[in-house]
Amino acid sequence: MQAITVRDQEAGVAGLTLAELPHPHAAENDVIVRVHAAGFTPGELDWPATWTDRAGRDRTPSVPGHELSGVVAELGYGTTGLSVGQRVFGLADWARDGSLAEYTAVEARNLAPLPADLDHTVGAALPISGLTAWQGLFDHAELAAGQTVLVHGAAGGVGSLAVQLAREVGAHVIGSGRAADRDLVLGLGANAFVDTAALEAAGQVDLVFDVIGGEVYDRSIPLVRRGGTVVTIAAPPETQPAGGRAVFFVVEPNRAQLTEVAQRVRDGRLKPIVGAVRPLAEAPDAFARRHRVAGKTIIQVSDEV
Repeated sequence: MQAITVRDQEAGVAGLTLAELPHPHAAENDVIVRVHAAGFTPGELDWPATWTDRAGRDRTPSVPGHELSGVVAELGYGTTGLSVGQRVFGLADWARDGSLAEYTAVEARNLAPLPADLDHTVGAALPISGLTAWQGLFDHAELAAGQTVLVHGAAGGVGSLAVQLAREVGAHVIGSGRAADRDLVLGLGANAFVDTAALEAAGQVDLVFDVIGGEVYDRSIPLVRRGGTVVTIAAPPETQPAGGRAVFFVVEPNRAQLTEVAQRVRDGRLKPIVGAVRPLAEAPDAFARRHRVAGKTIIQVSDEV
């Protein structure tokens, strides 16, 4: 099968190549998915799990990408809950070969059925972005109606879904980003928009949803009301808001939450932004983000329905 591989951590994005790899093996409770569309996180080449397995052993050449949408091609021993030929979407394990390949092995519990009326490109745009937005807002911050939330990177894959989910539960939503993102973010339902260069204009908020970190995180701390929360996926926080808390988390697979997210897309309550769709051979260029677009870049692996 064809797959995007990387062998040398020092080479970074320049080391990504399209190569031939053996067909993956389905371990116990696995499924083999024929990948139709896949997503990736640009920073994943810096993750230790990209280069070693859970025991710390070198696992290169590695296949990056951990979001996928496709069709179950094979069941491993003992696998239940899914069937061959079923449309699925979800997350590949961080410490195993990922989704930028024609086939990949995934634990069945990490996948959810993809409704027939959702395109695979949409399915591939949902797992990390949708689960991160859901878990950050509801599991870690316990966002409630009437609270004010500031969402950084509100035009991006995670931020755009966080804006919509927060509005759905009755929060007052302020999106931040580049000035050029203003109309898009307000169109998603944000009550207000602030340029990242002028975050202080947001005023006091109950929750900051941070996907950027660094200076943006530091400038967000004084904006949090006493008792408020900063949720970040960028890095473990070194500072906490006065009288509040800061939470760092890594998104986790969750079939029930994937199903909730997909249902909202079907109902028109949630709209993922697919920024660009590119073929597998162009994945290295997409990783390099040479052509910045709003939303999530999706790699189309197969043209099949």
